[in-house]
Amino acid sequence: MRDERIATDVKVGLVVGEESGDFLGSALMEALSSRLGSRVSYCGVGGERMMARGLDSLFDIADTSVMGLSAVLARLPLIIKRVHQTVAAIVAANPDVLVIIDSPDFTHAVAKRVRKKAPHIPIVGYVSPSVWAWRPGRASKMRAYVDELLALLPFEPGAHESLGGPRTHYVGHPLIERLAELRPEAGERADLGTGKPVLLVLPGSRSSEIERLLPAFGEAVARVSEDCQGEVEILLPAVPHLLERIRSEIASWPIKPQIVEGEAAKLAAFRRAHAALAASGTVTLQLAISGVPMVVAYKVDWFFRRLKELNKVIRIFSLTSIVLPNIILGRNVIPEFLDEDVTAERLALEISRLLQEGPYRKAQTDGLAELDRIMRLPDGQSQSEAAAEVVLDVIARQHQRRNTSGS
Repeated sequence: MRDERIATDVKVGLVVGEESGDFLGSALMEALSSRLGSRVSYCGVGGERMMARGLDSLFDIADTSVMGLSAVLARLPLIIKRVHQTVAAIVAANPDVLVIIDSPDFTHAVAKRVRKKAPHIPIVGYVSPSVWAWRPGRASKMRAYVDELLALLPFEPGAHESLGGPRTHYVGHPLIERLAELRPEAGERADLGTGKPVLLVLPGSRSSEIERLLPAFGEAVARVSEDCQGEVEILLPAVPHLLERIRSEIASWPIKPQIVEGEAAKLAAFRRAHAALAASGTVTLQLAISGVPMVVAYKVDWFFRRLKELNKVIRIFSLTSIVLPNIILGRNVIPEFLDEDVTAERLALEISRLLQEGPYRKAQTDGLAELDRIMRLPDGQSQSEAAAEVVLDVIARQHQRRNTSGS
């Protein structure tokens, strides 16, 4: 559908710092191009998907896509160089709008400097930093250089309003565009009681998570299998870089799960599963959208354990849950266990209750259905369409200001 508000050519600046932003950026470009056609061009920094849609990236985003303090410090001179290079290029290109996407350490550094050098360029932030969980003071500081913020979680507009952050729009989470992959078709998820229940085990995608959680998960699985008299199917999706380590770890388990490899097989396992034992993370939202009741566990490292102790005094964090579906719902529907509470006995008890029909399981499945309603966008709109609508509105206002001022 052509956008009639904008009659002239448009230049959109885009800056991402890692692959997750490249996914969002390429979908946004597709939505903008479908509305503006050949009138829109792009400049900035992106990955392979964005370049395939017409962006001539200033450099390879591998330069800025680093995790962990030691890795960041090792590459800090290059990252600083890329920040200044990006700022200079954006200011010189003078786009109608600059959209910074995720990777706040990099993209927000760019945005702050662009605001100082070219304050007339409107800036849209895509993906809110977790100010509702960590360092809430960042919200009000963002107002100085972010004009509009696109949020992936439905409670984030309210959080930014209460914290004095920029105007924030809920545009949906990328997962809501993958419903067909996550939701079972007729017959894929058997009714409980018509065969072996299927339990997903998801110990995380980082080596540290595997080390901390997999032993307790293994003991819990053994207890659940005993409760079910061996009549339970255990599936363990594994990311490629941890596959051999996981195989080694589960070799001593009395009940060995079937390892699931590859994204398509993982999604098929989600569509079959009746319950899950999972590490805290985005996977809990995937499970919720797939309608899989779950038990969530997490063990933090020494640094975050010290932060938890400090938080009791100065309130660095502002959460009552670490599970995304619980945060979205505003109440703890999904049981979660942290640190010393992560015991095989407790995990097994909760899982066994979820593998039987009854009020306990229904309370969680009802909560997941409510979450689905909360996250849904109106009129069947997609996430990229909702994001593009805000960006187009910013461009239209920018053009109107230019026309009014005669510049």
